Amino acid sequence: MTDINELMKQAKQMQEQMQRAQQESAKIVLVGESGAGLVKVHMNGRHDVQKVELDAGLMGEDKDVIEDLIAAAINDVVKKIEEKNRDNMSGMAAGLKLPEGFKLPF
Repeated sequence: MTDINELMKQAKQMQEQMQRAQQESAKIVLVGESGAGLVKVHMNGRHDVQKVELDAGLMGEDKDVIEDLIAAAINDVVKKIEEKNRDNMSGMAAGLKLPEGFKLPF
């Protein structure tokens, strides 16, 4: 059986790692696209939109089409951010010596 003090020490280390990961995530900017690159949305790890790029050729399109493309690009970048965050978190958990059967919430 794992010592409770060791578990508490590991939990504290994980909390510190998570705080650092969140700070780093805020600095990273990913790009989501739709319409084969006609719409690009730049978003940081805190889900703040940094920039939206619309191809000039879209200006003649119907408003509904442009709105759908923007929504699709946002969804694309949000998925990329979630995937990156999930990868970062799983890397942190790999170093922990958790009891058999212990599951983390991700």
